[in-house]
Amino acid sequence: MTLTKTLSGVIAAIATPIDEEGVPDLKRAVKLARYLLDNGCDGLNVLGTTVEATSFSLAERKAVMDAYKANGLPLDRLMVGTGAAAVSDAVALTRHAAELGFAGALVLPPFYYKGVPDDGLVAYIDTLVKATAQKPIPIYLYHFPAMSGLPWHVTLIKRLLESFPSRVVGLKDSSGDMAFARSAAAVSSVFAVFPSTEACLIEARSGPFAGCISATANLNADLCARAWSNGDTTALEAAVTIRKLFDGKPLVSGVKALLAHIHGDAGLARVRPPLAPFSAADRAAVVSGHDAVRAKRVA
Repeated sequence: MTLTKTLSGVIAAIATPIDEEGVPDLKRAVKLARYLLDNGCDGLNVLGTTVEATSFSLAERKAVMDAYKANGLPLDRLMVGTGAAAVSDAVALTRHAAELGFAGALVLPPFYYKGVPDDGLVAYIDTLVKATAQKPIPIYLYHFPAMSGLPWHVTLIKRLLESFPSRVVGLKDSSGDMAFARSAAAVSSVFAVFPSTEACLIEARSGPFAGCISATANLNADLCARAWSNGDTTALEAAVTIRKLFDGKPLVSGVKALLAHIHGDAGLARVRPPLAPFSAADRAAVVSGHDAVRAKRVA
């Protein structure tokens, strides 16, 4: 069976709003998703790192998926993070995503044990593939070794593609290593690689990458869309300037703080422990920098 890959372009690693009780705010989540899809995003990465997915229970993660489905969002434009430290949890999440009709499952390696052999990681993917055989869902590997401690390295990617050619279809690279991203993309012409920075979008237009999956696309999707669709280097420069506002700062809480400013909704700034809110000083600096970029674009 060959699965058609339709995901490409500008994909925001969409933030998950948190309500006053500290659980996912489903109403705000749906509203933000619609806004991003209507304002430059070709797709969304739901329940990834920016989405604080590993801070949520299985029931909470399923509830977020259910909310997108129940509210009529185009699931064929959404991939969803289903990786977990326990393979049974990853199976439950991946099956749920498949049954709802999401376009892909983004899979972290099982991240607690470090230094495990490739055989163990292949067995993990094999378990997910077999568990979803009746309702297959495309599997995207999530490469974020700084957080997971386990890489989807190029030799392993080749092995997975040989073992599961109809199911393993792409990779999100959050390593920041563009040489690795290019090596992963070179493994196969049909293997879709998404660097985690919008800075790659002009290069991606020439073919090596399928687009980007970026946390800061929550904030600059309109600019990213101009770069991806039209090769607009001025728009890309503005988008990257916004991204660089977070250099040396906590990214997840920072994205949420700026989302709250952009949308005039303080509730969007809430994070779930163990993350802490963005500091007032950092917020002031990021808001000022963002507004300056936007004012320059308007002028």
